[in-house]
Amino acid sequence: MKKLITATIAAVVLSSAAYADTIKVGVVGPFSGPFALQGKNFKAGIDAYFALNGNTVGDDTIEVIYRDVPQADPAQSKALAQELVVKEGVQYLAGFYFTPDAMAATPILEQGNVPMVVMNAATSAIVTKSPYVVRTSFTTWQTSTPIAKVAKDAGVNKVISIVSDYGPGVDAENAFKAAFEKEGGEVVEAIRMPLSTNDFSPIMQRVKDSGAEAVFAFLPSGPTTLGFVKAFNQNGLKDGGIKLFAPGDLTQESDLPALGDSALGMQTTFHYAVSHDSPENTAFVEAARKAIGNPAELSFPAVGAFDGMYVITKMIEATGGEQDAAKAVDAVKGLSWTSPRGPVTIDPESRHITQNIYLREVTKAEDGSYFNKEIQTFENQGDPGLAAAK
Repeated sequence: MKKLITATIAAVVLSSAAYADTIKVGVVGPFSGPFALQGKNFKAGIDAYFALNGNTVGDDTIEVIYRDVPQADPAQSKALAQELVVKEGVQYLAGFYFTPDAMAATPILEQGNVPMVVMNAATSAIVTKSPYVVRTSFTTWQTSTPIAKVAKDAGVNKVISIVSDYGPGVDAENAFKAAFEKEGGEVVEAIRMPLSTNDFSPIMQRVKDSGAEAVFAFLPSGPTTLGFVKAFNQNGLKDGGIKLFAPGDLTQESDLPALGDSALGMQTTFHYAVSHDSPENTAFVEAARKAIGNPAELSFPAVGAFDGMYVITKMIEATGGEQDAAKAVDAVKGLSWTSPRGPVTIDPESRHITQNIYLREVTKAEDGSYFNKEIQTFENQGDPGLAAAK
């Protein structure tokens, strides 16, 4: 069966014209179900890129084909990626909100001569699974490491770690622990929760019993993060003086209206805030909000998708529209540009994005809306997770 699949993919590749009039990009993500807002942000970022830059590269036109994986489902993700390559003839795969979904699709890349541009999935190891993977989002090591220094500088010495039990959660746990212990702090307990967890009250009781002065938490953005932050407040932890530190997944902009005043003052470290002050971000936010329809729904996956399309256009430009994954990926190694999030570079060795990480604090604007205000910058951050794995 494996030989048959490989032969079928190879036949599709060989039968495609060397220089196509239409370059197809297959985007896999959650466009329905509980994480549909994240898929909606993928599409808004892509639409914003086309609105600001057009959908042509030279004589070629880019066509985006979307496939829906409502929640983490590696088997479905692989099947849909394979369908996009074999039946639809896409020259690029992109999207991938969840790490298991991205991991599952990587074996297809070399068989199909197709690069993958990861627009969200945040486990460090994804880029090691194929030389044809490029990431334009972030990793949880990258966003979780700086918050350890923030916690220690705030006078916190004992922390309990709470994460979702899958790749990015384990990465976040390890990243925070390594950085916090380096600062002289202690992680008194580490809790890993199933991804399906939605009742957090027992966990909040464990926090109270742990003697920790603060919680470090990571959950994938969506209904779970909203529920976790609400439970933290409703179970009296915030009022009891226990601090909450996290990467920015826990205060994505689309959740802030529901969190309301309970999120005020919460600090997170992340690669992007919708409020980022730059002309590039002003233009991006205007276009992306128009694309998404409801301005309050705009969140961080949109910027990963926007920059992902920029990288794909540079790949198309370098190959002249020819299907050549190795040449396409080589062309963007070391690529630098000014993103809506700030200055970024594709690291030539890891193919992961180097970028600023910002300390943000949830703030209330004069009009009553809530936003993540950037208050400190950790410049030019690579991925500590890849270094730790060596």
